[in-house]
Amino acid sequence: MEVRARPRAAPGGWAAPVAGLVAALVVAVCLTACTSDDGFPTSADGPTSGSAQPSERPERTAPTGLVAPERTPTYVAADGRPRSARLTVPAIGLTGLAVVPYRGWTDDAPGTLIQDRGVASSPHGPRGGTGPGGVGNFQVTAHRLSSTRAFERLPELRRGDVVHVEAGRVRYTYRVTTTRRTSFRSAASLRAQRAAVPGRPGEQPTRPMITLSTCATVEDHAVGNYWADRFGNPEHRIDKIGVLVRSRPVGAGAAGSGVSRR
Repeated sequence: MEVRARPRAAPGGWAAPVAGLVAALVVAVCLTACTSDDGFPTSADGPTSGSAQPSERPERTAPTGLVAPERTPTYVAADGRPRSARLTVPAIGLTGLAVVPYRGWTDDAPGTLIQDRGVASSPHGPRGGTGPGGVGNFQVTAHRLSSTRAFERLPELRRGDVVHVEAGRVRYTYRVTTTRRTSFRSAASLRAQRAAVPGRPGEQPTRPMITLSTCATVEDHAVGNYWADRFGNPEHRIDKIGVLVRSRPVGAGAAGSGVSRR
């Protein structure tokens, strides 16, 4: 049987270019495998300590000690002067409650008399708060179980609920952030309620806030606490705290004179 040998490839034939192409591909694969998505070399055993996973890009963070700037606020703060206003709280079906400003402090004699008329009172002055939309603590108090029971459902407010205040042809929208409990028998508790930054006496305010306050008669009586002051207020108050998140112009007739509840 005749055995024929395969002819050798002539120098300069097709074998040399193919071998060169294969070698180039191998080098490219190696370079790709050893380089991260961002172009930085990685360890052959995986990411080095502190590096991102190969399939993830490192998160961009601000330098230590710097805080990312907040978005531009969608409100314009008022000058803080006391004004008559209307209060609307959709979550509890409260619409158009008149808020009457007066010089004093929360739930004093003049404020209690205002609330007895079925409207809300808002103290201002050295021991009171700021006006609607003003930087600081806009304080609003109303009865829960007497007169028109304007704040009967106030305890139902939850974080995220909105509160609208119309004054001076501007609607100020606050968002509820927290709930506080105030004791009339504690000077420290009252200072915290009436502070420019609710709950933080002595702190300088930097934004408009609101405190909606009413009696905790039901809750006090449930635990056998029947203490009351000379105006008939129980020991504790339920305070809903909010921050201003939006303001916009409205039509004339901002000051209301009554209350409508659904």
